[in-house]
Amino acid sequence: MQKILTHLCASLILILISGGVMAETKTETATFAGGCFWCMDAEFSGIPGVTKVVSGYTGGQMKNPTYEEVSSGTTGHFEAIEITFDPAQVSYARLLDIFWHNVDPLDPYGQFCDKGSQYRAGIFYHNDEQKKLADASLTHVKKLLGQDVSTIIQPAAEFYPAEDYHQDYYIKNKTRYKMYRLGCGRDDRLNELWKDKQQPAAQ
Repeated sequence: MQKILTHLCASLILILISGGVMAETKTETATFAGGCFWCMDAEFSGIPGVTKVVSGYTGGQMKNPTYEEVSSGTTGHFEAIEITFDPAQVSYARLLDIFWHNVDPLDPYGQFCDKGSQYRAGIFYHNDEQKKLADASLTHVKKLLGQDVSTIIQPAAEFYPAEDYHQDYYIKNKTRYKMYRLGCGRDDRLNELWKDKQQPAAQ
């Protein structure tokens, strides 16, 4: 009798899996650069539908760069974040909205107090649909701000996770993170740019 029950349970599990009942949630990837990756991590973590945010480096040619190498501005890499998200819960267009409202699109030299090529703002698209949405959002931001936009849009390249101590820095080092963010003038500039502005892209 025990063997029969075991067989029936195993058969039921196979039926459920084949029928898609236990199918895994399909996720997608978004990659953004917005200056300090600690600050960008903090803005996307906790968004419903965002399942993971990793701080790291992308856009350059050097393999497995270190923080010190990227900080030197000689690697071609950007400080960036890689986001894993469930498109059934949060759209890529919504992630673009969050991105634009957390960068200074007018600065070609970096972001806020951090200057250098490694701190430039950028959108790294993973497919044609993401490119289409990114291009449309950039066009809208240009009209909204009435100025040219320096934020780059380019294909996603290999992404290298940053050292462990950079991950979730805003949680692990709350006081230092808040002091850095305040001292960098990030929120003051964001408020200056985006206060009373409509969302930069359609939901």
